Amino acid sequence: MLAIERKNEILSILQKEQRVLVSELSKKYDVTDETIRRDLEKLESEGYVKRTYGGAVLNKNTNVDMPLRIREKTNRSEKQIIAKLVHDLIEEGDRIMLDASSTSLMIAKELKEKGKLTVITNSVEVLIELAGHEGIQVISTGGNLNETSLSLVGNAAQKVLNGYHVDKAVLSCKGIDIKNGLTDSNELDSDIKNVMYSCADTVILAVDSSKFERVSFVKTMQMKRGDILVTDQMPSGEWQSFLQERGVQLVVPDSECSRRILPVV
Repeated sequence: MLAIERKNEILSILQKEQRVLVSELSKKYDVTDETIRRDLEKLESEGYVKRTYGGAVLNKNTNVDMPLRIREKTNRSEKQIIAKLVHDLIEEGDRIMLDASSTSLMIAKELKEKGKLTVITNSVEVLIELAGHEGIQVISTGGNLNETSLSLVGNAAQKVLNGYHVDKAVLSCKGIDIKNGLTDSNELDSDIKNVMYSCADTVILAVDSSKFERVSFVKTMQMKRGDILVTDQMPSGEWQSFLQERGVQLVVPDSECSRRILPVV
């Protein structure tokens, strides 16, 4: 196994378990303790972990953005549930915008079943996923490449987005909180999501349950009446009351994995 592959696997483990031990990793990968320490030292220098005695813990600094390749492997089953629910909210012929989140990539995989769509995205991975599918017109924003998130950002990308009006925008985030709304880890991706939000008749917020009660570095947006929040399990009673008061429609899976839509007041 290459060092970069081992480091990525260690990051995936940290995303799930929050901590790792040098002794366990050296046995798992059949390398010396010193090799694992160097891996962890490198990950610490990149801002992803904090080394501890005998191991490391995940760095929960709110402005550190985990690479997309790692985020794709995290909470996959939850994101697949969300993707199927969002698929059912998208109608044939819709014009939609998809952000560059790992959740949107999962949604794009589901949308390939649609016969006719127009998809505008700043995600390199979504562009590749939907390329060549008959009936799906894919429009790239262009812009500057964020190598961590594989997103296209900056003024050029925003200018392209502002030239369109779409039926629906599908957005995710790094954290969602009643007081702070949706938050993200960097301003460039947050700016793109805000532009997408303003270009759509309806906004679908696709947020897995691990993001609730988390606050990241950049405040992105507050939810407004008419928005749709799609998540993988029923949130707390406090959240349900908050969403109803805000006029935000909540979509969660029911016991048969189909949609359960809670009415707004």
